[in-house]
Amino acid sequence: MNDKTAHEYKEVMAVCKTLFAKKTHDYGTAWRVLRLPSITDQIFIKAQRIRSIQEKGSQKVEDSIKDEFIGIINYCLIAMMQMNLVDSSKMEMSFEELEPMYDAAANETFELLQNKNHDYDEAWRDMRVGSMTDIILMKLFRIKQIEDINGKTLVSEGVKANYQDMINYAVFCLIKLTTAQ
Repeated sequence: MNDKTAHEYKEVMAVCKTLFAKKTHDYGTAWRVLRLPSITDQIFIKAQRIRSIQEKGSQKVEDSIKDEFIGIINYCLIAMMQMNLVDSSKMEMSFEELEPMYDAAANETFELLQNKNHDYDEAWRDMRVGSMTDIILMKLFRIKQIEDINGKTLVSEGVKANYQDMINYAVFCLIKLTTAQ
């Protein structure tokens, strides 16, 4: 992967982590009550709003598309953390407790990006943000299907891989939206 992509990726993820830390301060870990399908639906709401705004060309609620992509990234990371906390009944956790889990999920996803970006030769740079939004929605429908069959897939990757792909596409969208200005 080229150094520019790694740098841009890490900048986006730093913004996401800062927001996650601030929201953890404000709301605690209220998300711990959510089951994975509920987190998936929360991500779906954000992706569907982005697509709706893209199609209509206008919006009536001030939250920006960029904020929604950040939300997708953080909710995907929350889902990955929640998967690792399945045996824990602890509801309230400090950011200091969560930070290593957040970083581990983000770093694992970055490693996946590096491998895929090598093989695909940065094809995402020639993609449209709208197309990547559609791919995120497709990944969400895949996750919902996998959740509906209780994770018993025959040949498909599991939900974690789809969460990671959505993170990476959302990061790509944020990079493209930021560099287009």
